[in-house]
Amino acid sequence: MTERGNEGEQQAAAAALRKGHAARAESAAARAAALSRYTEQHASDGHADAVWKAAHAARVAAQALAVFAESSADAAAESRCARNAAAAAAQASQMGQLVAADTDHAGAALELALKAAFKASQAAGAAAGAPHGGAREELNVAADVAEAEAVSAAAQAGWIRPGESVPSVDIGVRSSEVLSMLHF
Repeated sequence: MTERGNEGEQQAAAAALRKGHAARAESAAARAAALSRYTEQHASDGHADAVWKAAHAARVAAQALAVFAESSADAAAESRCARNAAAAAAQASQMGQLVAADTDHAGAALELALKAAFKASQAAGAAAGAPHGGAREELNVAADVAEAEAVSAAAQAGWIRPGESVPSVDIGVRSSEVLSMLHF
């Protein structure tokens, strides 16, 4: 194989990785935003902290997505952004479960949705982990499947509505110190 052909294959593989990481990050950020809206709409007076935490999780996921959009092709950095968005969505899911426990939506679907969110976060973390840094296909496939399951479970729990527009999330101030602490 020629050097030029090999370089073309590497660029195509990098583009495919970026596309997969982007889709996973966007999905997790959308879940977090929808969960933030859900907690805000369904929270009772005693859940102000849950509303704040869900909104914060949505901001962190949106920041991860913004960092992803600004990054150059680097599978490790891209997978970390997807991981951070998934972890933020898992945090928002915890708040969704807390708020939903006091509504008519309580039930097994909530528990399944929370477990699916944690599984998606763990799978995204495994895909981003060292030494492969977002480049191992089987870990990325597992993370993609787990993210799809988290979306489905969140819809069954009533936290998100497929086809509904994703609420916009203000990412706030992006300090380089905060971003470095979050490992973006």
